[in-house]
Amino acid sequence: MKKNLLFLAAFLALPLITCANRAAMPNPGTYKLIVEGFDWGPAVSRLVLSLEQPLEDTKAADFEIFVSRSSSLGEIPEPARNGKRSVVTTYPSDAEGNRSEEGKFLTLVLAVSPNNPIMSSMQYLRMGNRASNVWIDYQVTVLHAKSGLVWNQSNGILQEDLKEFDLSGKFTHQNTTLTYGAFAPKNVTSKAPLIIWLHGGGEGGTDPSIALLGNKAFNYASPEIQVLFGGAYVLAPQTPTFWMDSGQGMTRGQVNDIYNAAVFALIQDFVAKNPGIDPTRIYVGGCSNGGYISLKLIFEHPEYFAAGYISALAFNNEFVTDQMVQKIKNVPIWFVHAKDDMTTKPDETVVPLFDRLKKAGAKNVHFSYYDNVTDVTGLYGGEDFRYNGHWSWVYSHANTARLDLDGKPVMVDGKPVTIMEWMAAQQKKK
Repeated sequence: MKKNLLFLAAFLALPLITCANRAAMPNPGTYKLIVEGFDWGPAVSRLVLSLEQPLEDTKAADFEIFVSRSSSLGEIPEPARNGKRSVVTTYPSDAEGNRSEEGKFLTLVLAVSPNNPIMSSMQYLRMGNRASNVWIDYQVTVLHAKSGLVWNQSNGILQEDLKEFDLSGKFTHQNTTLTYGAFAPKNVTSKAPLIIWLHGGGEGGTDPSIALLGNKAFNYASPEIQVLFGGAYVLAPQTPTFWMDSGQGMTRGQVNDIYNAAVFALIQDFVAKNPGIDPTRIYVGGCSNGGYISLKLIFEHPEYFAAGYISALAFNNEFVTDQMVQKIKNVPIWFVHAKDDMTTKPDETVVPLFDRLKKAGAKNVHFSYYDNVTDVTGLYGGEDFRYNGHWSWVYSHANTARLDLDGKPVMVDGKPVTIMEWMAAQQKKK
């Protein structure tokens, strides 16, 4: 209650400050949000302020930022509704936050961290009988103490990590329509592989930006990963609900889902419309719900995919028959999971399935099994900082998975490799 009163008092004071200084300098008033994807999801990492004339003093300490978060789709928990942001540094820029010596805009670089929901423009909300991530109304008021200037009108949002993605994809199979985001590599001189990412249970809907930014899936289009493949297409299909939807509830493999035929038809259509794709190097992977549907696609079409990369698998081993194991034992697959995953419990999913695959004679199946999911960047505590144990996809997106279940490095041609280096080396026989 005290926090809310202080927040209200700050807002009520802003018009007085603005009026007192309006004669000295007009108030430019508008800002742009720059949203960046992190291991834990999206955050507003920068604000671009419009300027009618240059500010003489732009020290970070002279700015105060008040945030209000709301949504018409559901109620945001009280502690995450409003708060303050900290400015790390400032620099002159253009309208999109690019540095410019004589910029007519000022960019504020904001502090970000994985444990402060005030920083995110996305919220996990329960709507009816399901929950998912949604973009919210993220309102900002910026006060410059020395000039009295206030910026409180939004003039847009820039999702910088998705600038090279086409987010307009839509495909209908029978009565099912799926949206998707796609990336096409540039300057490739031969056919390029296709990396398919299938999102988790919280990223369903009709906005592919959520499927790519709900976690750091856009990173498969990053230069660091693209160079390993010599350039690769990236396809991120999105389900209207969730991949494990049976039409009458959630399946973990005991009954069929309602989407696998449609998403496979989407993949085939995308490949047909992009002749630059190498059909011998099509890779499918996903996390949790997306791990379920990835494995389902491999079960249904083992001859189609060159490899699979699956984290936080949600397909229960008890519903995998011996015949299904035999069908996929020759498909290269790399599993990633954490021991403390309480959502897709490893002893019910990946641990027994991996054992069965190895006993069936699988030669190119690997399993990176982590005690916990920790900060791979080292910026927030490294091994001492723990994410939710379900978030093992962090190690896939960051391309840091490299050890097999026995603790030894996975090898290709006598050299230790990461999960993406391994995948880039996989190719079906022509």
